[in-house]
Amino acid sequence: MSLNPRPRPPLSEAALSSPLETSERQPIEATPAAATPSGVALGASRRLLPENWDRYLVRIGALLVAALCWHLASTYGFDFFVRFDNVPGPLVVGAEFLAQASSQQFYLHILHSIQRIAIAYGLAVVIGVVLGVMMGRSRFAEDVILPYIEILRPIPAVAWIPLAILMMPTEQSSIVFITFLGALFPIVINTVHGVEQTPKVLVRAARSLGASNAAILWHVVLPGALPSIVTGLAIGMGVAWFSLLAGEIISGQYGIGYFTWSAYTLVEYPKIIIGMLVIGGLGSLCTLLVRKACAPLLRWQTEGAKS
Repeated sequence: MSLNPRPRPPLSEAALSSPLETSERQPIEATPAAATPSGVALGASRRLLPENWDRYLVRIGALLVAALCWHLASTYGFDFFVRFDNVPGPLVVGAEFLAQASSQQFYLHILHSIQRIAIAYGLAVVIGVVLGVMMGRSRFAEDVILPYIEILRPIPAVAWIPLAILMMPTEQSSIVFITFLGALFPIVINTVHGVEQTPKVLVRAARSLGASNAAILWHVVLPGALPSIVTGLAIGMGVAWFSLLAGEIISGQYGIGYFTWSAYTLVEYPKIIIGMLVIGGLGSLCTLLVRKACAPLLRWQTEGAKS
């Protein structure tokens, strides 16, 4: 048995260096920008601003440019295929809008229109989604319902007015019926499209795992069809306002459509533009509310890249 100790391995250069040298060789981490006072202030200011605030600034700027072009065209009497001789400028319309905003009658018109939209659109959503799911899941249901949809869908809302007045007991119900038809068809068509686009592989996989038809519909078909359904809901809201305007012009006594038409008959041009802008604003607001209400259902969907 040898008494010689086992030879030690040679020390590396890092081990031979002094502790002071080792500490000096370690890189100094940069302080994050958020930790500096300026970085903290910048982060706080960004948190105060809404998301995608720069895009909203661009949109507001585009509207201001359109208002400026409108002002210049009406001021200098632009006349090249489109005439602005008798079109009131934005300042005149704004002054008239402030006068109408202080009138209780103006809000009564808006309230009646919103009430009709709420009733008609609610019915269209329930019936349209149910019919669309039935047509998308059953060939027999599609063969029975689709001919009615394809025949009635091209008929404009104005053409329904005489028949609606004859069929419905009151003017209110006739306007709601016309608005309901306008919102129904986009919802049905988009729902059918979304249900039919559900991958068959997912349905077969769920069925092989023992899922029932109700479970497949609730957990596979409807989630896959939701993007198309939401698109139909948004389009249906816009068409509903268009149909409402047609119904209120002919057979209404209150409503923003009646307000616009009565302004035309009385040759009150600023009120005509006010009615048009209010209809556009309310329609855009209602469409935005529909999209925001449906946004939690589409959290799984990745947002498309936009440059």
